[in-house]
Amino acid sequence: MSVFTTVSEDELTGWLRDYSLGDLLELQGIASGIENTNYFVTTRNGRFVLTLFEKLSADELPFYLNLMAHLSRHGIPCPAPMANRHNQFLGVLNKKPACIVSRLTGKSTTAPSQAQCEAMGAMLGQMHIAGMSFAQIMPNARGAQWRASTTPQVLPFTNPAQAALLNSEVSLHAQQNYLHLPQGLIHADLFRDNVLLTGDRIGGLIDFYFACTDALLYDVAITVNDWCMNVDGTLNTPLTQTFLRAYHVTRPFLEAEHAAWPLMLRLAALRFWLSRLFDKYLPRDGELIHAHDPAHFERVLKNHIASKRSVWI
Repeated sequence: MSVFTTVSEDELTGWLRDYSLGDLLELQGIASGIENTNYFVTTRNGRFVLTLFEKLSADELPFYLNLMAHLSRHGIPCPAPMANRHNQFLGVLNKKPACIVSRLTGKSTTAPSQAQCEAMGAMLGQMHIAGMSFAQIMPNARGAQWRASTTPQVLPFTNPAQAALLNSEVSLHAQQNYLHLPQGLIHADLFRDNVLLTGDRIGGLIDFYFACTDALLYDVAITVNDWCMNVDGTLNTPLTQTFLRAYHVTRPFLEAEHAAWPLMLRLAALRFWLSRLFDKYLPRDGELIHAHDPAHFERVLKNHIASKRSVWI
């Protein structure tokens, strides 16, 4: 795992005394993720996931925990935060903000089938609808301002062609106004490794700590860019159409969203190319980095730019 805060069984046993979850039976570190420290926790009352937050502060976290609780109550299979005896979702463990949530069933896939893409499209639409009744708002921390401030930091690590592409794309999207598109709560990181599947059924959506308020279509583009992609970084037409049609049945797209789709695919690719460049070349001190290859989303972005016609329903 990229950021690791060690928790012993004794330390967790003491922390769990503030919860009604039963005695600790097993504690197991999860060797994945680049933002937080995670453990599988088994108690006499069930199976859970313990998260210690390495970047987000205690002031920022209630939004995410309240959102997961809201979505869970509205039938979306996502981790349900467990409240302590003081009716609080958030605690402190080893000087880090920490929470414990329900553990969901299923496992992620690296090669989604058409049926799984259909299920994912429908589930994303359901999540967006459920989020409409969530009152809290969180601006996108990786929006236009972040793109503008991060790009100069990574430019020294790019060649002239990459630098020109980054600058032109950041400038292009800075001139766009996507507020005319339907807005709401988005996951913003719904890659395959953040979805648990049981066969073709969605067993769980996890890792909501990039969730924010933004254009719903942006969330669709982020997800399609991972779920419906060929190995060469081009969109798989059958998978993309299946995904979009399933979403459309749940939350119908507007014509304005159709018109914005090509640019939104590019924006979603730019966001992850930029963040992967930053994580690779400018890691925080003390991190064990599990950095993803930035070149993948550079290829995806170039393919979107070169595409004469974006796949739609």
